[in-house]
Amino acid sequence: MPELNSYESARNWLYSLKNRGSKYGIDRMERFAEVLGHPQRRYPCIHVAGTNGKGSTCAMLERMFRDQGFRVGLSTSPHLVRQGERIQVNRRILDESQILDYVREFLPLAEKVAEEDPELHPSFFEFMTAMAFMHFAREEVDLAMVEVGLGGRLDATNVLVPEVSVITSIGLDHCEILGDSLAAIAREKGGIIKAGVPVVAGFLEPEALTEIRVICEERGCELVCVEEKFGSDLFRYPATNLHGSYQRINAAIALTAAELVQQRFNLDLDKAERSLLDVAWPGRWEERQLKYRKIVFDVSHNAEGARWLDQNLAGLVERSGGARPDIVMGVMGAYRASSLVPVAAKWAQSLRFVMPEQDRACTFAELKSFLPSDFKGDVFEEKLADLFPGKGECSLDFEAERPVVVSGSIYLIGEIWDRFYEESPLGQGALQDF
Repeated sequence: MPELNSYESARNWLYSLKNRGSKYGIDRMERFAEVLGHPQRRYPCIHVAGTNGKGSTCAMLERMFRDQGFRVGLSTSPHLVRQGERIQVNRRILDESQILDYVREFLPLAEKVAEEDPELHPSFFEFMTAMAFMHFAREEVDLAMVEVGLGGRLDATNVLVPEVSVITSIGLDHCEILGDSLAAIAREKGGIIKAGVPVVAGFLEPEALTEIRVICEERGCELVCVEEKFGSDLFRYPATNLHGSYQRINAAIALTAAELVQQRFNLDLDKAERSLLDVAWPGRWEERQLKYRKIVFDVSHNAEGARWLDQNLAGLVERSGGARPDIVMGVMGAYRASSLVPVAAKWAQSLRFVMPEQDRACTFAELKSFLPSDFKGDVFEEKLADLFPGKGECSLDFEAERPVVVSGSIYLIGEIWDRFYEESPLGQGALQDF
């Protein structure tokens, strides 16, 4: 058993678990939750799956309930800078000493399970999920918002039986695990649907929505589709302070989920809708001001996100008087880059490709291969350390009318913020799911 005498030692041990649990499934989490005494059964929750929008929807729901005096747990992934961002109570993140304490407590139990069957040793994500469940129980939350990590049916979080199940969106992502069609992916994400538990669905393609309807009918669940409830005009959807028209869809999803539990929690729905104007969820088309230039941080990272990135870049160019941005882009996986790079090239004055320190990061050659042949702007291969050399420093912050946009991966945004906002880099970005 490893010696755990500091957060760093616990962090390194958790990171080593990335080589465990490569077998995708829920058996390990079910056994781990059992030896922990099923802490996830000690409070109600809302369970949120989806290709995009699930984190934003969880943050919206968290704000709604917290504003009305509830003690609220929030479990999301991945994190931007600090590992503890994944586990929050009333938006207070789990600190490093608490993570150390949980690892010390859980490690003997994990080893005990592994003695029964080495394949049952919890993975990194399962360890973090168990921490969240236990922390929420000990903090006596009134309600928890839990984001699915990957898919749904076999995700570690799917040991929950929630008050409401949410499917925000369904797109082609993680196809090597979830399937190569919208119907197949819908069946995986629809795996979070439990018998008799109501379901809220965002904008789903007909192929995907058909699968979700079938699952709901089989399991006796009420299904509320926000597009059927609110219509197709997004300007008639609830407003939110989070930028981007797609966030109005997430706002409608969150408000609908709140309505479904309104009686249990005696929730003021008018106040809940006002809470949507005060949501904190960083990195989602977040505009900030450098000394000379506006900079936008955006975590659009897949084909579905590319559609919204296109809309947001078009709006940014219009608001900038036609000035095209300098775009910094790093992407996880060539299949994602094939959608994102052409959109960036459509609007960019220049493209600066970077490689986040993740195994799945696209190479410069891969990124360049997706450039349209007619792109006339400058293309650079950059290092994040050169673009963001220290706290508050950005080498692109010179006098210019055009903005800077950083997009392509949440891991990219996290690595930049670790350099730009911390006194010295924390190096917790390597602690990610895959």
